[in-house]
Amino acid sequence: MQTYAIGDIHGQRELLEAAHDRIAADRAAHGDEDAPVIHLGDLTDRGPDSRGVIERLIAADADPRWHVIMGNHDRMMAHFLRPRSARDPLRDDLNWLAPPLGGRATLASYGVDVDERRSAAEIHADAIEAVPEAHRTFLDGLPTRIVRGEAFYCHAGVRPGIPLADQVEDDLVWIREPFLSDPMEHGALIVHGHTPVKAATHYGNRLDLDTGAAYGGPLSVAVIEGRRAWLVTERGREELRPVA
Repeated sequence: MQTYAIGDIHGQRELLEAAHDRIAADRAAHGDEDAPVIHLGDLTDRGPDSRGVIERLIAADADPRWHVIMGNHDRMMAHFLRPRSARDPLRDDLNWLAPPLGGRATLASYGVDVDERRSAAEIHADAIEAVPEAHRTFLDGLPTRIVRGEAFYCHAGVRPGIPLADQVEDDLVWIREPFLSDPMEHGALIVHGHTPVKAATHYGNRLDLDTGAAYGGPLSVAVIEGRRAWLVTERGREELRPVA
């Protein structure tokens, strides 16, 4: 039972298309045509073409083997686009339009004027008109987890000590600590993104695939079988051995 997983995309459509191409080549080399492809969330923000990323993933001819998980940036976008613009309920201190978060880059990809001299209310009104209803429905309907074989796929991670079936959305899309530093067995290999690392890393109990596409890094793709994982590269598969 093999599963492909793709790390945080952040509006990098060209990188996403290249990742899909690598998967197609890997399928041809290894013959598993039915293996699903799980996108680990953070489709949007910071990169130049968030609209293009969403369009590719919901297109009528999109591959039915594709699955998409909600990331914290996707959730922030969904909340902003509601009739009464709201901030993420867990992080009310964060303004999606603030430069570090990248919301303005996302709205610019939809043709919204995001000039800093414009008020948030003006930008919100234009965003409601510019972002297709199908895109808003897509974001609102994203799942927060997928379980397949011996792996549990989510965006950010899990709360240590809580059964996987009882994990809550806030943790699945936002958590860092105490998850990142906890070496305990979680009941499955946790495959996640959210926290950038220099290279895709297998920690034994978790696999981090966010390699900083938002900041000029690569978009990593791995294939998982049981608890083993391989990075899918243009040269073929490279095993990701657990670090000590």
